[in-house]
Amino acid sequence: MLLGLSDNLQAKDAPVFQTSVPVDVMQAHEARQGVASDGTAIYVIDNSVIGKYRIADHAFIARFEGTATELPHLNSCTMIEGELVCASSNYPATPQRGTVEVFDPVTLAHKRSVPMPENPGSLTTIGRRSGKWWAVFANYDGKGGVPGRDHRTTLLAQLGDDFTIERRYSAPATILERIAPYSISGAAWGTGGRLYLSGHDKPEIYVVQLPPHGDVLIHQATLATASFGQAIDIDPLRPDVIWSIDRDTGRVFASVLPVCKGTP
Repeated sequence: MLLGLSDNLQAKDAPVFQTSVPVDVMQAHEARQGVASDGTAIYVIDNSVIGKYRIADHAFIARFEGTATELPHLNSCTMIEGELVCASSNYPATPQRGTVEVFDPVTLAHKRSVPMPENPGSLTTIGRRSGKWWAVFANYDGKGGVPGRDHRTTLLAQLGDDFTIERRYSAPATILERIAPYSISGAAWGTGGRLYLSGHDKPEIYVVQLPPHGDVLIHQATLATASFGQAIDIDPLRPDVIWSIDRDTGRVFASVLPVCKGTP
């Protein structure tokens, strides 16, 4: 059952909206790190494994099985220009190293791997919007962290075509206090310039937008969800639907996003 909002889930100085009851729920034992969707199928992510399932009848379609040596920590995936593009890291090892892993969405065959030229954190998400790459580099207070960084140094980065960082954005205090001592595990661009962020284990999603000035993201809303953190994805055929997972039960959820009144 979808969790309701309570006072202690509300972000300060940000409007709060509640998502509707999930419109679809399916079981997938790969549901450990996140989920992506191409509109007709979902791609459920474990550390070194991706399972593909048809949305219409939940039927299993295909599976990629990597090794922990080659792919120790697939974090998230999304569809970009006909390819399944995934963010991968060496978490919890340090120094932190991230790669972009690209798969054929039909067969799940691995196509190529691109190392990140800079690693100001653990690469947890990769996406594309307005001709630019966007990535989240996560930092942690404990396991997987490095000296001199903690959850407060987590950042959203705008990247060039060669994945070099062109601009950095920080999360506001209203989000940082919710994700501590972990970080941002999921990010998905929606309509109206909204970016949906998810943490590690809380049943909530944060709606943010880029600031017109400065480098701190604008926190517009906190959404209660039936899932508990990890990577998320907007359905490309239904932009009002967001996909998420509950790693403890191995369930995958499709939920309708609320209309965020008063936001662009």
